[in-house]
Amino acid sequence: MIFNFKKSSVLLALFFLVGSSYFHDIAQASVKNKPQLIAKEQINNKTAQPHPVFKSILPKLKKNSQIKILLPNYIPGLEGENPLYAIIETANKDKYDILLGFSPDCTGGTACRLGMISAEAINSKTPKLTGKAVSLAKGTTAYFVDAKCGANCSDSTLTWRQKAVQYTIGLKAGKQDELVKMAKSVISP
Repeated sequence: MIFNFKKSSVLLALFFLVGSSYFHDIAQASVKNKPQLIAKEQINNKTAQPHPVFKSILPKLKKNSQIKILLPNYIPGLEGENPLYAIIETANKDKYDILLGFSPDCTGGTACRLGMISAEAINSKTPKLTGKAVSLAKGTTAYFVDAKCGANCSDSTLTWRQKAVQYTIGLKAGKQDELVKMAKSVISP
């Protein structure tokens, strides 16, 4: 009986060692006390896509806009159970405005709003950029404007210019590091 136990222990240990080296790219995570397996994924910029929330609005953006579309792959604040919706507010040849909300019929009200993404062709009426200068990739400078909070909080914004287009991302009471990470994840679909 002892011999079988020792043999079983050795086999179990061997199985554990082989099995754990096989699954080295998998990590255990917990979301609201629900265990999940998350596979480690490397992002290749050539195949990376914008965040899936933009998939349904992308055809309309591409059809209506003549400026380069940049959408983030990363959106902070999605750790909860609420779904996120991308809602086109404006989409024409020189401009697009996208609302990020927690309901499909969100019109920008504070209870359903997460933030926004916009782009507009620069013209003579485009105001000068203001705020705290922040360095993005490839020598691009963005400008951070913090939210104002009273009864409700406005969006913190990060704005930059790229090839005659002004891009802005905003998050309700967002932190500078969240917006910078979001801006650094933008992808042209």
